[in-house]
Amino acid sequence: MTKLNVDDAPDIARRFEVMSIPTLLVFRDGQVAKRIVGAKPKGALLEELSEFL
Repeated sequence: MTKLNVDDAPDIARRFEVMSIPTLLVFRDGQVAKRIVGAKPKGALLEELSEFL
């Protein structure tokens, strides 16, 4: 897991088409497997991520 400040790394933000903050990208085998955009309550976030936990 890592955290990226898009202001410090705009090239990476462009590469992964991050247009809104917060954006959570889940990677599997080097590819984006899930994209979650916007603030979510803990329960909703856990539900969306359950397949990866």
